[in-house]
Amino acid sequence: MSQPKPPSTPRLTLSPDVGHGRYANFVAVAHSFSEVLLDFGHAVPGREDIPIVARVVLHPFHARQLLRTLEHNLAQYERSFGAIPEPRSAPKTDNGGTN
Repeated sequence: MSQPKPPSTPRLTLSPDVGHGRYANFVAVAHSFSEVLLDFGHAVPGREDIPIVARVVLHPFHARQLLRTLEHNLAQYERSFGAIPEPRSAPKTDNGGTN
């Protein structure tokens, strides 16, 4: 009798358009019962609007996994490169976004 094969890890593919990435220095987070919405934007000094460059919609379970993954990776980053400095005072925003 043959042994069942373990599930294979999916191979990530990246189209050229997505592979170039988008720069974001702002994120606004919203949620409903079933979704967490992340709008990434590029804030530019002197400009009154913040163009959204990417929107990611997640199930709350996946948002929790993303949070844990970010915490883990930032801890690794700080072990390698030192603490990430906090700004003296955070910029004020009207909509709860973070720069």
